[in-house]
Amino acid sequence: MASMPSATVGVIGGSGLYQIEGMRGATEVAVSTPFGEPSDQIVIGELAGTRVAFLPRHGRGHRIGPSEINFRANVYALKSLGVERLISVSAVGSMREDIHPLDLVVPDQIFDRTVLRARTFFGDGVVVHVGMAQPYCAELSDVVARAAEATGRTVHRGGTYICIEGPQFSTRAESRIYRQWGVDVIGMTAMPEARLAREAELCYTTLALATDYDVWHESEEPVTVEQVNANLAKNVDAAKETLRRALAALPPTRGCGCGAALAHSIVTQRDRIPPATRQKLELLVGKYL
Repeated sequence: MASMPSATVGVIGGSGLYQIEGMRGATEVAVSTPFGEPSDQIVIGELAGTRVAFLPRHGRGHRIGPSEINFRANVYALKSLGVERLISVSAVGSMREDIHPLDLVVPDQIFDRTVLRARTFFGDGVVVHVGMAQPYCAELSDVVARAAEATGRTVHRGGTYICIEGPQFSTRAESRIYRQWGVDVIGMTAMPEARLAREAELCYTTLALATDYDVWHESEEPVTVEQVNANLAKNVDAAKETLRRALAALPPTRGCGCGAALAHSIVTQRDRIPPATRQKLELLVGKYL
């Protein structure tokens, strides 16, 4: 039996980014996981000299809504292919006057307002408390931010991404309250993706593509799908160029602590973890058990 192709970097494409042209030797693989099926088949190939695994978050053709995404299967599948670094591309609304539509943002914090999503791989007899104080990998974020800046687009480093459940956009009252909380951009997919990436010991960052001012801006029309799609089409080329530049600039080995996020996070006594749970989570915790 032929072995499954592998990649060290994963890219999850958000709204508008369903494929990356120019991947050499691209092949599609179907990956099954203990948590179900990922959003689509994963395309593995070489881009900018780096082995990359690309997965469209909403499926090709945008068939899967934000609350229907199987985030656990997506992250697990990429991990199973050898991915160590994960770059997420996400459309967002701006919550700040100075973050204009078509700007790029590389946030460093997340505020989670989702309520319906499975947010951990663990349970069923094993308790894991992973640290989330810094939800994004600083090393990977810096590489992506520098790559974005090299495209000539306006780039904002840092800031808080508030993740709402969706699929509806915010009410004006919600949008105004979020602004008072001091968030910078608003989207529907960073959580639990960031939590699961940390549990899978992956470096994780978001390249956020600003498409609108949500509904808080008095001089702008409230956000619509038409507006989002129009600006996404303009942003996608910048996102692809950023990805190519980032992949070419990645250091060969990770210099952060993301790869050991679970080292002191498993609190369950080892001999009390059920065998079925051990087997299910072998990919994630096997080296610690």
